[in-house]
Amino acid sequence: MRAGRLLKLLMTLQTHDKVTATELAQVCETSVRTVYRDIDALSEMGVPVYSEQGVQGGYRLLNGYRTRLNGLSAQEAETLFLAGLSGPAQKMGLQATLADAQLKLMTALPENMRQEADRLQSRFLLDAPNWFSEDEKAEHLPQLMTAVLEQRLVGMAYQSWKGVRQREAQPLGVVLKGGQWYLVARVEGDIRTYRVSRVESLELKSEGFDRPANFNLAEFWQASLRRMERLQFPVMAEVRLSKVGLRVMEFLCSSYVIDHTTLEPADETGWHRASMPVGNPPHGCSELLPFGAEIEVMGPPELRLAMENLIAQLADRYGSRLQER
Repeated sequence: MRAGRLLKLLMTLQTHDKVTATELAQVCETSVRTVYRDIDALSEMGVPVYSEQGVQGGYRLLNGYRTRLNGLSAQEAETLFLAGLSGPAQKMGLQATLADAQLKLMTALPENMRQEADRLQSRFLLDAPNWFSEDEKAEHLPQLMTAVLEQRLVGMAYQSWKGVRQREAQPLGVVLKGGQWYLVARVEGDIRTYRVSRVESLELKSEGFDRPANFNLAEFWQASLRRMERLQFPVMAEVRLSKVGLRVMEFLCSSYVIDHTTLEPADETGWHRASMPVGNPPHGCSELLPFGAEIEVMGPPELRLAMENLIAQLADRYGSRLQER
């Protein structure tokens, strides 16, 4: 514990020209008295640290006392600083670890690369969650991280669409997708995906498990995404789109829908016939309704009928109110 604190204290001194005992105590999350003892310990270890008295005083290292991280290019260092997302790190219980790692990296960089890292962090912000969505609760995420890393079984109460179910799971990985956390785990011989925010309670067990030798988290996740996309958009809708409708599609539709849409050249009216993947009715209607009058559903017949019924209901509801006015 003290060794880690001494290292953090040393790194802080190396990244600042002068630091007060109070500031060091805040960084190291300890008392000022402990900082005094740690400074003495560093001096005894041969670290050239000395103090300046007075109102503007503090601790500093002898000029030129620096470590170097050899072999790291400026671009590599910048990438490492961009990779550290404070929001996800906090959810994972790793915010302090991330801060310590960035401090050590900053200390090890030469002066010119350190300035570039500061400039990069001040000009780029990576905000992972989706627009207009609240921060997802993931209170059991740190325990799940421990279970994944230590290959320990967990018992969890999970809120599915069928109700709360008890599960004993072998956690294989954790994924952050669109601001939402997912657990990939083997349950009853099958590898499944669970939304972390739906874990009602969690028990971290002492028993371990053998991780599947051929399991690759990235490959599993990509395959899961492709499978979910096919399940979410099983119907190919035959539609007519106006020029405005084409532009609306860029904002309303996912990349999967756009990539799997086939578009014919415009006819004499300027409209395009297209085939685009949508969900089953009535979900398909909900996906197409935001296009407003810029789209016409031609088929399949059941989707066209569902769209006609929905529009008729809307017309009846709003039409009757207009007549009342």
